[in-house]
Amino acid sequence: MTRIHTKEKNMTQPLSRNKLLGVAGIGWMFDAMDVGILSFVIAALAVDWGLNSTQMGWIGSINSIGMAVGALVFGVFADKVGRKKIFMWTLVLFSVASGLSAFTTTLTVFLVFRFFVGMGLGGELPVASTLVSESVKAEERGRVVVLLESFWAGGWLIAAIISYFVIPADFWPIEGWRVALLLTALPAFYAVYIRMKLPDSPQFTVKVESQKRSIMQNMKEVWSKNYSRSTLMLWILWFTVVFSYYGMFLWLPSVMVGKGFSLISSFKYVLIMTLAQLPGYFTAAWFIEKWGRKFVLITYLIGTAASAFVFGNADTVTALLVSGMLLSFFNLGAWGALYAYTPEQYPAVIRGTGAGMAASVGRIGGIFGPLLVGSLLTKGYDIGFIFTIFCIAILIGVAAVAILGKETKQTELQ
Repeated sequence: MTRIHTKEKNMTQPLSRNKLLGVAGIGWMFDAMDVGILSFVIAALAVDWGLNSTQMGWIGSINSIGMAVGALVFGVFADKVGRKKIFMWTLVLFSVASGLSAFTTTLTVFLVFRFFVGMGLGGELPVASTLVSESVKAEERGRVVVLLESFWAGGWLIAAIISYFVIPADFWPIEGWRVALLLTALPAFYAVYIRMKLPDSPQFTVKVESQKRSIMQNMKEVWSKNYSRSTLMLWILWFTVVFSYYGMFLWLPSVMVGKGFSLISSFKYVLIMTLAQLPGYFTAAWFIEKWGRKFVLITYLIGTAASAFVFGNADTVTALLVSGMLLSFFNLGAWGALYAYTPEQYPAVIRGTGAGMAASVGRIGGIFGPLLVGSLLTKGYDIGFIFTIFCIAILIGVAAVAILGKETKQTELQ
């Protein structure tokens, strides 16, 4: 029979659902703020440092290389030392590294810091969703995790506002983009609050077998007979979703500039598009418990693919704005379902490892997405052709869910 020491028991008293969502969600929001600001910083650096499209692509890709490493490393350690500790460590890592990147004067050093930022970001997201998944009831688990993901929209909105007012501003002798990056160091202080307020997952706390298992055992178990189908499905899904998301969204301000808008105007249009993320999340949160995970993933990903095709080929302000809003609506709603769906594929003993490995494979897609855009633009390919590639990739992810996925709506986690 499992015995839990009194001190440990007190440390794991659950927060209310709303408090848990708020504490974890603010950390999630800070993640999004950093990624969102980076997309605007890339456009500003292209002007200040005279970067070409390939170099701009590398900024986004090095971030994803770090995320791939972070998702794998911190995912497997979340099954050894706990979800809460990893959540705090990753928050400190990405915020400190992001703040330090504001002081760089060369692209090489900037890329080094962005790698460590990516490690923190990549580790935090799957661990936070696993923590929340294990801490709420089965009948509301999917909705709560999607609402957790909705904090991403809040972070992007803050990033867009900061970028709109701060990056173009004159803070002589400091460039506006450096001030924006300094603001991303603030989340490090939030880790102190998390240390005091956030309990660890009750499922992690009471499980005993995980303390006896090696990291390699957990990684092998993810591909065992019981879970190989789910793992294959998740790896395909994560790769295609992250590949397309970072390929499209990190380039949004630059694409707007390329279509003839000024840098400030592109910030304004992206801010408007970002507002459409919120109803995307909220409708997905409603449908995910009503019609299931597979329905939301398939429907919202198809909507993403269609919107991406129209956006890439749009030649008027109206078409660009409407398709961009729909792209945000469907894509971020699908992201919410993805984070709800992933931890449900595995038992508690390997849940952090399974979610982290899937996210890590996805981040490999995030490496190639921005690089592909930069490379093809350098070679003279039209943005419509590039976005069609992302459209096809998303449809491959849809096929993986439809064929290999199993419905996990309101099932109890093992």
